[in-house]
Amino acid sequence: MNTDTTQWIILDDSSVCSAQHLIDVSGLSHAELERLIEAGTIVPVEQNAPPVTFSLRYVAIASTARRLRDDFELDVNGMVLALTLLRRIDEMEEQLAAARAQLGQITGTQA
Repeated sequence: MNTDTTQWIILDDSSVCSAQHLIDVSGLSHAELERLIEAGTIVPVEQNAPPVTFSLRYVAIASTARRLRDDFELDVNGMVLALTLLRRIDEMEEQLAAARAQLGQITGTQA
């Protein structure tokens, strides 16, 4: 009998993790993580407070970076660009949803 156990972690802004944890769970190298930090794609909770910690939501971003690297054979600059574009798309989708909701309130319909 094979038992598969899955552990769920809520990736929020209130919990933090170390850089080593991001490396371990994402599969990125230390140099790749450092470059993502330098580019501002991954931001420490406090810039100058040792030890450096990160919001747990960056686990998903670091994992996405590794998948982009592996699936599309991207270098670090390509990962930064792709993650920036994905973030911008998410922001635009949120703005579009908000605009549709406002339009629905104005017209009395659901957009």
